[in-house]
Amino acid sequence: MSSSQQSKDNRHYAVCPHDCPSTCALEVEKIDSQTIGRVHGSKDNSYTDGVICAKVARYAERVHHPERLMTPLKRVGAKGVGVEAFEPISWDEALDCIAERFKAIAAEDGSEAIWPYFYAGTMGWAHRGAAHRLRHAMGYSRQKETICVSIANAGWQAGVGAKRGVDAREIVDSELIVVWGGNPVHTQINVMTHIAKAAKKGAKLVVVDPYETPTARKADMHLMLRPGTDGALACAVMHQILKEGLQDQAYLERYSDFDSAVLEHLAAKTPEWAAGITGLSVEQIIAFARLYASTGKSYMRVGYGMSRSRNGASNMHAVSCLPVLTGAWQHQGGGALYGHGEIYKPMDAAYLHGLQLSDPKVRELDMSRIGPVLTGDPQDLGDGPPVKALFIQNTNPVIVAPESAKVRQGFMRDDLFVVVHEQMMTETAAMADIVLPATTFLEHDDIYTASGHTHLQVSKQVIEPLGECRSNHQVVSELARRLGVEHELFQRSALELVDQALANGDLPSSDEIHTMKGLDLAPDFEQAHCLNGFGHADGRFHFYADWAAQGDHSGTLPTLPDHAELTDETDSDHPFRLVTAPARTFLNSSFTETPGSLKKEKQPQALINPQRCEALGVSEGELVTLGNQHGEIRVAAKPFTGVQPDVVIVEGIWPNHAFVDGLGINALVSAEAALPNGGAVFHDTKVWIEKSG
Repeated sequence: MSSSQQSKDNRHYAVCPHDCPSTCALEVEKIDSQTIGRVHGSKDNSYTDGVICAKVARYAERVHHPERLMTPLKRVGAKGVGVEAFEPISWDEALDCIAERFKAIAAEDGSEAIWPYFYAGTMGWAHRGAAHRLRHAMGYSRQKETICVSIANAGWQAGVGAKRGVDAREIVDSELIVVWGGNPVHTQINVMTHIAKAAKKGAKLVVVDPYETPTARKADMHLMLRPGTDGALACAVMHQILKEGLQDQAYLERYSDFDSAVLEHLAAKTPEWAAGITGLSVEQIIAFARLYASTGKSYMRVGYGMSRSRNGASNMHAVSCLPVLTGAWQHQGGGALYGHGEIYKPMDAAYLHGLQLSDPKVRELDMSRIGPVLTGDPQDLGDGPPVKALFIQNTNPVIVAPESAKVRQGFMRDDLFVVVHEQMMTETAAMADIVLPATTFLEHDDIYTASGHTHLQVSKQVIEPLGECRSNHQVVSELARRLGVEHELFQRSALELVDQALANGDLPSSDEIHTMKGLDLAPDFEQAHCLNGFGHADGRFHFYADWAAQGDHSGTLPTLPDHAELTDETDSDHPFRLVTAPARTFLNSSFTETPGSLKKEKQPQALINPQRCEALGVSEGELVTLGNQHGEIRVAAKPFTGVQPDVVIVEGIWPNHAFVDGLGINALVSAEAALPNGGAVFHDTKVWIEKSG
C-alpha cells in the first residue's frame, strides 16, 4: 500500500470548531491513538468542497504544541508571570479547591458574585454551552453575549426580520458578487472558492472594505470607504438607483414597506453627500450603483466588519436594503446572506444551555464590558455584588476584550478568584489561581451549526485526550457534583445531551448525522429567497427599523436607512481612525502560538498611508506610538497605499507581549456598548500617531 493511500485510509471525518462562519467539514489524518498528522478539507461537504484555511490544515501544530497544558496547575507565584508561577496539582485537588472557594464566595457575597465567562474558542454546542449549564444550575451571574455578532444581528433583524439568507452555494450562478464588510481570504476561504467558480463564468466581484485586503485585491471594483460610513454609501447607491428608475418597483410594493416617505428621505442622500462622508469619489459611487442595479443575479455576502462600530446596526440595516430595492432576492444566484441561524431552530439549543434551570431575575453582565465589570463600575454591577470569581472557558479576555488595560487591572485584584480551563498558557490563564488543561475538538464529541452554510454536523473524538486534559462538559459536570447539583444535564455524556437536543426537535440522532457527514438543512428556494415572506410578522422587508423593539428606547438610531453620526470621529488631537482587522493565520487569539502562523505573520504592524508616514518621518519597521484616552501602544509602522490617509490598520489580535511595551491593540478600543442592545466597537476608534523616540 502506498503512503498516500495509507494516509487516505487513516483519515477521520471531523468538524472545525473555531469561531468562523465556514464550520468546515474536515478529514484528519490519524497517526496513532494520540497523534494526528495533516488536516484536509472534506470533498463530501459541498460547501467546504475540499478547501480549508492553512492554519487548520496545520492543526497538529496546536494539538501537539510543546507548551500545551497537560495537567491541572495551582498558582504559587505572581499573577501574569506565566507557567513558572504555577505548580502541578491533581484533578481532585483542583476541583475541590474550586468548589470550596465558590461555596465560600456564594455564602459571603451571594451566588451572583461568581461569573462563568466563555465564548467561541469552540463553537460546539455541548461544550461551548457547558458554562451556561453551570451558571443556570447555581444562579451565578448570567452573560450577555455581545462581543461578536450582537450589533450585526440587530441590523439584519431590523430589515430582514430573521437570520436567514441565500445559500452560498448559489454564488456559482451569480453574475455579480458583493463582499461587504468581510475579508474572506483571511476569515472564510470557502467563500472565495465559490466566487472563483462564478468568476470562471464571467461574474464580477465588488469588495466594500476600508482597506485593500487580499480579497479586495482580487476584486473588479474595490470601494475603499472610511470606517463606519457604510450606511452613507448604501443610501447614496439607493439614491442613484431611484434617481435613474432602476429599482424593481413591483417587488418593492409586494415585499417591503417602502413608501413615498422613504423615497423622499433617500432623495437627499446624493453621491455628493456620501462622497464627503465616505472618502469615495462621486464617480465610484455612481458606477457601483449602476453595476449593482443592472445585474439581477447579484449576490451580497455581508460580513461583520461594518457592524463593529457605534453605528454598526444602522450600517447593516442600510446595506440590507439594497437587494430589496433591486429585487435581487427573486433570482437564482441573487439576494444576500449574513447568516443562517434560523434554520437550526429544530435543534433544542435551550436544552444544551440548561435554560430550563435559568432564573431570569439573576443579573446579566455584559461580556464586552468585562474591564468595567471587574473594576467595579456601578453601571455594570447594578444592585449586585462585585464579581469575586471567574470561571473561564473558550476565551482569552485579557487580550481579546475592549479596554484591555482595564481588563488586566481587574484581573490583578487580590480578592478575585480566577479559574481558567484552557489548552495553552494564555495571558488570561497566567492570571488564574487554578488552570485546568482542556481537550481540543479532536479529543471530544460535539455538534456544530454554521453561519456561512446550511449543514448540521456531528464531530466525534478522533484521538484520546492528551495528558490529563478534560473536556468542558467533564469539568462542569464534576464541579456541579461537588457543588451539590443533581440533574441529568451533569449526569449524561456530551453526546447523550446532543441526542436529547436532537430528539426534542425530531432530528436524526448524532450517530446518523455523523455517519452521513452532516445533515443539510437548506430551506427550499422560496424560503431562502424570502419569496414566501420576510421574517417580520407582516411578511415584508422593513425600510423602517424598529430599534425600540431591540432595546434602543432613546431614539438615537435613525429609523430610516442613513449614516448615523455616532462614531468616534477624528479630531485635531486624534487624526486617525483605527481598524483592528483579522489576520490571515490567526483566529482571534487562537493560533498566535503556532510556528506556522507566527512565521507568516512575523510581528504586529500598523498599516499607514505612505503620505502620513512621510509626514510623521517614519520608515518601514520603525516604531510608532498609537494612543487615545484609553492608553498607548507601540508597534512597527508599515507604509501601505491601500488605505485612506486618515485610517490606520492593525491586523490580528496579537498577545500583549508581542508589542513593545506589553500592551496590545485592544487597549485602545472602547468598551462603550453599541446600540440598540450592546456590542463591542472594535473598528470604531480614534487615535493619534507619532514616531517613537
